[in-house]
Amino acid sequence: MINIRRALLKFILVTATTLSLGAISSQVYAATAEDLNRDAAQALQILYKSNPLAEDISKKAKAVLVFPNIVKAGLVFGGSYGEGVLFKGSRVDGYYNSVSASWGLQAGAQSYGYAVFLMNDKAVKYLAKTKGWEIGVGPTVVVVNEGIAKNLSTSTLKDDAYAFIFDQQGLMASLSIEGTKISHIKR
Repeated sequence: MINIRRALLKFILVTATTLSLGAISSQVYAATAEDLNRDAAQALQILYKSNPLAEDISKKAKAVLVFPNIVKAGLVFGGSYGEGVLFKGSRVDGYYNSVSASWGLQAGAQSYGYAVFLMNDKAVKYLAKTKGWEIGVGPTVVVVNEGIAKNLSTSTLKDDAYAFIFDQQGLMASLSIEGTKISHIKR
């Protein structure tokens, strides 16, 4: 009897997570390349207004990968998805998606944007040559939060990439094991 209850509970949790992700995935998908370009450019302006250091770093970056809208949802099992644009200067150089899966103590849904500033040719080449870049493997990525931003300036930049998370909305309480994979997509 206990095994049946556990199986039923697992089924309900997996079904709820799948339905949540399915319901929000259509909101994340950009209709056209032009829509995605516009959304990414607007997202960068929002980031620059809220964090002037990001704009300073962009002037030294070789490329900027912008994901204007990532949607994340979970209930024990969860995931996130969003599509982004790689800018080299003001030129669009490609399109990418960001996918993550997680499990652990988590519940809720949220949306956010993030931008990764690729600081050297090594990081740009790594992104271009791999079939998918797993954050934490390959170039060193520093996620810039308020504490790091206080001690960071354009003269102290030494890592391969810097990521800024911005425009967070919703509520996601989580303590989870998570990995993000960035892959090239065609538009």
